[in-house]
Amino acid sequence: MEKIKQSTSPGEIFKALGITLATIIFASGGFILLKENLMSQIPTTFIAIVWGVGSVALIFYSLNLLGQIFPSKIYNKIVPYIFIGPAVLIMGWYLLLPTIRSFILSFMDKSSTKFVWFENYKFLFTDRSMLTSIRNTLIWLVVGTGFSVFLGLFFAILAERSLIEKGAKTFIFMPMSISLVGAGVIFKFMYAAKFGGAEQIGLLNAIVVTFGGEPQNWLGKAPWNNFFLIAIFVWLQTGFALVVLSAALKAVPEDMIEAARIDGAGEFKILMRIIIPNIKASIISVSTTILLAALKCFDIVYSMTNGMFGTEVLASQQYKQMFTFQNYGRGSAIAILILIGVSPVIYYNLKEFRNREAFK
Repeated sequence: MEKIKQSTSPGEIFKALGITLATIIFASGGFILLKENLMSQIPTTFIAIVWGVGSVALIFYSLNLLGQIFPSKIYNKIVPYIFIGPAVLIMGWYLLLPTIRSFILSFMDKSSTKFVWFENYKFLFTDRSMLTSIRNTLIWLVVGTGFSVFLGLFFAILAERSLIEKGAKTFIFMPMSISLVGAGVIFKFMYAAKFGGAEQIGLLNAIVVTFGGEPQNWLGKAPWNNFFLIAIFVWLQTGFALVVLSAALKAVPEDMIEAARIDGAGEFKILMRIIIPNIKASIISVSTTILLAALKCFDIVYSMTNGMFGTEVLASQQYKQMFTFQNYGRGSAIAILILIGVSPVIYYNLKEFRNREAFK
């Protein structure tokens, strides 16, 4: 880092103020131009990229110049905040303020003009459809997370001992490249049912009919249809668990495993006593990440059943209350309920990160 002068010349001060003013004009002017939407899509996209990258660069550059106005001792103390400050402000603008606003709206009526206090929260725990959504969300959390982590660990262990390790891992990880909506569309065809003797286009029913069975409406029978939806989520998330846990398995000391084998320990005992304790932190990290994804999962339900046939979850209920029924009070209350469910998991992850040596 260059040495900062103890005193700053008037020219340097005017330069810093001038560039800061130009940054404000450039950033606000670009925002107004894009907000008005006066151009076609291609020029708008180009200007948005140039404006976004240019604004970020100018903001950091101008803030650094302003910091250099101060003596070196003060500059060295404030420079970390100069570089993390804009990110914190942006995160606060896009996350903290909407959260506060949603919290306030959760105590208001449908039109957000009158306080009804805890009526919206009472609705969450008394309405039948909401109770179904809460039940289904819990099923997603337990079954979706549990099977994703279990299968990820299972395939990671098998792949480690396979001659086609890279190919097997790639094959299992490939579904991660598919969006949730795309996966929903794929499985909607797999679960499709044709009745009255028609030819089956769905894979599952084609297999059932081939073996002499009757076609089934897989997505129309509650509560089992929830498990068919969760199967899509597990199919997508298993690859993520596999990759992370495979990396953790490679860090387990091989000499420790060999010593256990020499002492007569079986493979299952080695797994339970050596491997899993050594990768416990990675298992917890993967589990909490998938847990958050399951808690917020909306795309699969929306694209497959739109919440019908008893498949509603909290995320789909929030969408319907906000954008279908235009009930911002109830929709905000559901959002706060999801936030309450997410917060302990996020807190635990941050605590674990802070406790690791790399973060001390």
